[in-house]
Amino acid sequence: MTATTQSMRPMVLADLIPGAVVRDVLLVAGGAGLTGLTAQISMHTPFSPVPFTLQTLAVLLVGATLGTVRGALSMLLYLVAGAAGVPWYAGHGHGVGGPAFGYVVGFVFAAALAGELARRGHDRGVAGTIGLMAVGNVVIYLFGASWLAVDLQLGAGQAVVAGVTPFLVGDAFKIAIAAGLLPVAWRCVRGPR
Repeated sequence: MTATTQSMRPMVLADLIPGAVVRDVLLVAGGAGLTGLTAQISMHTPFSPVPFTLQTLAVLLVGATLGTVRGALSMLLYLVAGAAGVPWYAGHGHGVGGPAFGYVVGFVFAAALAGELARRGHDRGVAGTIGLMAVGNVVIYLFGASWLAVDLQLGAGQAVVAGVTPFLVGDAFKIAIAAGLLPVAWRCVRGPR
């Protein structure tokens, strides 16, 4: 691929780092590790059987930064390693099942979607980043609340009350953080105009 062809191809932030295969492996592992780290910043409340964590911020930033494939692979690594016994789910949890497992499954799809939207340039400005993060959160909520409903035998309304509503304010703050971080990161790598 020539420099001209590569510069015309839509990019995400990770594409600016040289050394393709090694870079990609390290970025995928790093994204999974970051998600595992942010999962440990958790708080249980009486409002939901699912703990509050910073994971969704990490998941969507990883997806937007790494792009569609690397973002999804990073979250797939997080899912598979945790299912196999790596204690990096919230509260050092691991394994398959439990009320929060659907959210972890949703991370794979949300990261892929965030990566695709970022590849299309939606992470370059505040409004686009807010949309990207909001849509990613909806994907996580769909998987999480659906799993929660099945796992705890809840109706749809009960699953939303237990698995979505308690997280809306916190996720709005996470969206605000990302809306500041991603556009600033792009400005930094592009330099002054």
